[in-house]
Amino acid sequence: MSGQRVDVKVVMLGKEYVGKTSLVERYVHDRFLVGPYQNTIGAAFVAKVMCVGDRTVTLGIWDTAGSERYEAMSRIYYRGAKAAIVCYDLTDSSSFERAKFWVKELRSLEEGCQIYLCGTKSDLLEEDRRRRRVDFHDVQDYADNIKAQLFETSSKTGQSVDELFQKVAEDYVSVAAFQVMTGQRCGFEPEGKPLLLQLLSSLSHHSSGPVELDEFPEGLDLTLVWAGMVKRLSYSRCLSQQRWHLPVLAHGTEEVLG
Repeated sequence: MSGQRVDVKVVMLGKEYVGKTSLVERYVHDRFLVGPYQNTIGAAFVAKVMCVGDRTVTLGIWDTAGSERYEAMSRIYYRGAKAAIVCYDLTDSSSFERAKFWVKELRSLEEGCQIYLCGTKSDLLEEDRRRRRVDFHDVQDYADNIKAQLFETSSKTGQSVDELFQKVAEDYVSVAAFQVMTGQRCGFEPEGKPLLLQLLSSLSHHSSGPVELDEFPEGLDLTLVWAGMVKRLSYSRCLSQQRWHLPVLAHGTEEVLG
């Protein structure tokens, strides 16, 4: 398997305003965007290529909406995920309770998904330790119980952000290598189909059935059947930001995901 490319689908989950998008921005673009912040609606996709040993790893990161309003929609995006970064705000105890909800969801729907617990905004604790509302040892005990790994990060300073995503990639490569040796199904993609094409293929239907996409046609317009309703799915690429934005058209109105 030397030199092979590996695609890893990673999903970001957590309550709104815990800083999922800031975490992705810091990792992918090495920047911290100062507010005012706008809630993610639906999900946004971004990819990051990195090396783990002699393998090239592409992390396909789905940054999902934290609002409970989009809870059912988020399930679409974490389907088939190999890793989930479940975020909570170190200064907001309710966000950790919400993180437990997502862990329960993943355990029931995506048993093979490796979970990473991520406490955010650690820089606020450096300013004032009294602002901590989630005890480290309580979270560590919980992480041990669910066999997850724990990181406390700061998107503002960059603390432990690269280490978190590096660990996600390294763990997946290790698991995939073991699966190859034992003959189990693994996440290697010999044909190199991009992660977004895989997801669009799985969500897209024409009247004749599922659509298997091999390239990104310009101005693609697909039909998405979700929650019992037929919706129109199209997408466009923002080259300057290297992010995919998926608009969903339903009942004559547009709802932008990203």
